Amino acid sequence: MQKLIRGFLLLTLIVSAIVLPFSNTSLAKTGTVYKVPIHNEVEKGLYAFLKRSFNEAEKAGADVIVLDINTPGGFTDTAGEIAKLMDETEPKIVAYINKRALSAGAFLALHADEIYMSPGSKMGASAVIDGSGNAADKKARSAWSADMKNAAESQKRDPKFALAMANPEEDLPEFRAGKGELLTLTDREAVEVGYSEGTVATYDELLTEIGMEDATTISTNPTFSEQIARFITNPVVVPILLSIAGLGLIVELYSPGFGVAGTMGGSALLLFFYGHLIAGLAGYEAILLFLLGAGLIVAELFLPHGIAGIAGAVAVTGSIIMAGANPAYMAISVLIALIIATTGMVVIMKFFGKKLHLLNRMILMDATDTESGYVSNVNRIDWLGKTAITLTPLRPSGAIVLDGERIDVVSEGSYIDKGKRVKIVKVEGSRTVVRELQEMEGNE
Repeated sequence: MQKLIRGFLLLTLIVSAIVLPFSNTSLAKTGTVYKVPIHNEVEKGLYAFLKRSFNEAEKAGADVIVLDINTPGGFTDTAGEIAKLMDETEPKIVAYINKRALSAGAFLALHADEIYMSPGSKMGASAVIDGSGNAADKKARSAWSADMKNAAESQKRDPKFALAMANPEEDLPEFRAGKGELLTLTDREAVEVGYSEGTVATYDELLTEIGMEDATTISTNPTFSEQIARFITNPVVVPILLSIAGLGLIVELYSPGFGVAGTMGGSALLLFFYGHLIAGLAGYEAILLFLLGAGLIVAELFLPHGIAGIAGAVAVTGSIIMAGANPAYMAISVLIALIIATTGMVVIMKFFGKKLHLLNRMILMDATDTESGYVSNVNRIDWLGKTAITLTPLRPSGAIVLDGERIDVVSEGSYIDKGKRVKIVKVEGSRTVVRELQEMEGNE
């Protein structure tokens, strides 16, 4: 029996020695991969989405994060924030350029631990441009070139190609990037210069290349709220949204009650703050400042002097500027919105003859003019042509008696003695003009 037990134990040890190495190899190939898309433009909303995705991947213990990149580029300040986020993320990051990684997209790819490209894809053309689409000034170009160089060197890649992507003054004619041209690498050229670890046609091939073919893939996508935030926080959309808000509220000032224009303007403002809040750009302090400003503007309807209204307008403007990541850009967006709203107000007043109905609650708009039916006294046109007797001499003003009623009058300019017969020839409000009757008859 003892020999049998010893033999069984020996057999178990032999089997374990044979099986365990293969078992460990199999376990090494399993794991978790998070697949995160970087599509469309690089902007603030994308940063919020990537931050959430990276946090989820770290909490889930992911081994690799694959960035599925297909972007024409975007905003360099946002790209810098995303790059910092990538550098601080614990799991290995692999960039899979699945068509194009241009401008800021190339910058993000260079911050990945490894880069793979699909057939026919490209990366590069990373010159920094200003808000008008023109080449930025020398200071901005120099700073961006330094960022591209650091991105390449951080992963031990030759920085001269990154510099040629950002600076047209670099000379690489063998890659169609002589002076005056930006470098854009094809998938084959990227492998040749060490900017890509390989070319793979599909995501499954990519997993095989990185040794994660048996891994579980978890794909993350922007939520509906994040999609709205990405659209709303786009620097092109921001001034349009603020202009709609300003124009809608201005039109509402010329409309009785609260209607479509006011609803449109208010909704645009709500969307603006909602998108920036979801994107992590607007803090609650900006929301509170906006609510305070709106409250002061409403209070102006019931308070004198206009101080509350001015303070409210300043608070609302400040809250909008605070909600953005770039105060200077937000200030420009607010200025554009104000210009459009002011233009709309002038057009409404000049060409449509509209009046500010809302201001009737703050300012007395009624005029006591004759056209509106207001007079200082009864206009006695029934006196015209009647004859009266002067009660006092007219020099040229004085008094007459008509049907027992004393009336203050003026002559046409000549002196008329007391007790003379006169005829009333003109009545203009409180002014009554008379003419001596004998003179009139003599002239006839």
